[in-house]
Amino acid sequence: MRIEDDRYCFVCGTHNDIGLHADITTGQDNTAYAKLVIPKNFQGWQDIVHGGIISTLLDEVSIYACRNISQKGVTAEITVKFKKPVPTETEIELRSKVVEIKRRLLLVEAELLVGGIVHASAETKIFNLE
Repeated sequence: MRIEDDRYCFVCGTHNDIGLHADITTGQDNTAYAKLVIPKNFQGWQDIVHGGIISTLLDEVSIYACRNISQKGVTAEITVKFKKPVPTETEIELRSKVVEIKRRLLLVEAELLVGGIVHASAETKIFNLE
């Protein structure tokens, strides 16, 4: 399977008109970071971000933490813990860090914060295709 970036990623793609357009920054220390506001049209219950969107955001920021190690990683497994509802139309912060490398498997921890408080977290296994 060949993996290409055509800029239509639902989370970070600049060409995707209905995407979230997250601007994720990577650090030299295998970290990633972003701030964004999730519009109301991505809610589940009234004024609360849908859990699938939260999982997607944690997945994406986890992939970005691996970018200095591999430009072609895919999620092998993700475990998300929902701690508090995430409100729509409110700035959120995403953080992630590679915590272990096992051959071609990268282990990443990620968090979604609102006002500095963790609302969701994830442990992600990323498979390095390179």
